[in-house]
Amino acid sequence: MIMPQLSERSAVVAVIGQGYVGLPLAVRATAVGFKVYGVERDQSRLAALRSCHSFVEDVTDEELEEAVGRGYEAVPSLRDIQSPDIFVISVPTPLRDGLPDLGFIREAAEDVGSVLTPGACVILESTTYPGTTEEFMLPILCEHSGLRRGQFLLGYSPERIDPGNPKFDLVNTPKVVAGIDEASLDAVAAFFGALVDQVVPVATCAEAEMTKLLENTFRHVNIALVNELARFAADLGVDIWRVVDAAATKPFGFMKFTPGPGVGGHCLPVDPSYLAWQVRQRSGQPFRFVELANDINDHMPDYVVERVTAMLNDELKSVKGSHIVALGLAYKANSSDWRESPSLAVIRKLQALGAEVTLCDPMISESTPLPKGTALTAVDKVDQPVDLAVILTAHDLFDWDRIAKAFPKILDTRNVLHSRHFLGERL
Repeated sequence: MIMPQLSERSAVVAVIGQGYVGLPLAVRATAVGFKVYGVERDQSRLAALRSCHSFVEDVTDEELEEAVGRGYEAVPSLRDIQSPDIFVISVPTPLRDGLPDLGFIREAAEDVGSVLTPGACVILESTTYPGTTEEFMLPILCEHSGLRRGQFLLGYSPERIDPGNPKFDLVNTPKVVAGIDEASLDAVAAFFGALVDQVVPVATCAEAEMTKLLENTFRHVNIALVNELARFAADLGVDIWRVVDAAATKPFGFMKFTPGPGVGGHCLPVDPSYLAWQVRQRSGQPFRFVELANDINDHMPDYVVERVTAMLNDELKSVKGSHIVALGLAYKANSSDWRESPSLAVIRKLQALGAEVTLCDPMISESTPLPKGTALTAVDKVDQPVDLAVILTAHDLFDWDRIAKAFPKILDTRNVLHSRHFLGERL
């Protein structure tokens, strides 16, 4: 079995998927003494890793180079590795037409099964619905390995990575762990115990899977609440930002969430939809909180466009033909990740109404593939005249004092200009 190797840090680890979850995990594992292979199918990413060029914000080029020096190796396939002891699956789990797509997990499980040996440990980190590890992945591993349950170890540990968070990272964020049996739980806890400050064991893999969904559903629902309040507050002539700040002074029973142009990224709104889908599959009932939150947050880009339209109308202008500057494409501040970003929805809706939209985002490299019909421009190179700017992402790299003075009118959806004098409105 693998436990003695874990304690001696002599185990060989294969991390399948070298994105924002897998790469930091692989780098950390080398730092505590494991031999680590990062499995990455994408050829451009593989070449970057082998050149010590990180495409993940939480791992610098220097940190990647140090990991390579400690034994990290990027490979395109598990067949390039000699009998790994630990497999960590960190692949995407997107929604396709509103339904969970476990295709990447299936492929990874099939690949792992083809090289799985008795006593090895398989850990799924990908966000998914309760039951995936034991009901979906276990049979695939058994089928492709020829092994039976109990001949290898299997567990689940949800990722809790918050890209760009300067305070909480992989090491100091508690790690929830689970296994399909006691031996599996011990192995998963021992592995992550070597990597992070605290592990939090739970009784079953389904509990661990639901823990992740609860965390993000909690965020999703509360963001929807404050987003809807923002719309009503504007109608009532109330400043929602001051209301939220005032409520946040209560030392108990309240957690601060702020409005914005919508939700996006790798977790929201994908994770709550996984939970809502399984609830409907198993019980036949709608998960009304999630479905309502989806409806509210999905329509926030429409509300932003309504506000833009009203502001232009006040100047006797229409959206069609206006030059609008969109400040920020990424779904969150200080990140270059624009997956599912509400900014993209705002930009497309404005373009559909006939606006000329200039996009500015200092976090996104010019070499990054961008959505069709968009191009990046530095703020100081924006063609004039500009009719209105809309702040969609509050990156620290933006010069907000300069922006407040540079544009004739601004819609600030992130309240980043609250302490500065500017011509415009807040969401």
